[in-house]
Amino acid sequence: MTVTTLSSREFNQDTGRAKNAARSGPVFITDRGRPAHVLLTFEDYQRLTGGQDSIIDLLGQAPDEAEIEFETTPLRDLARPADLT
Repeated sequence: MTVTTLSSREFNQDTGRAKNAARSGPVFITDRGRPAHVLLTFEDYQRLTGGQDSIIDLLGQAPDEAEIEFETTPLRDLARPADLT
């Protein structure tokens, strides 16, 4: 695996280079010399996240006639007065 580091300016001027480099490993994009972003291929991203489906993906797979129960706690039940002592 090859790690590539590009400045934000280099990334903006040559995104094709960054995308090609991402095929070999992560691309660190820096702002003012400090790492700010990482560019990965989608396959690498899925591998890192375990390929888990989001709730939107899961709901999209449910049959149209399926009833889905979803309970939430009203926000007002979670709020507490501030202790200003």
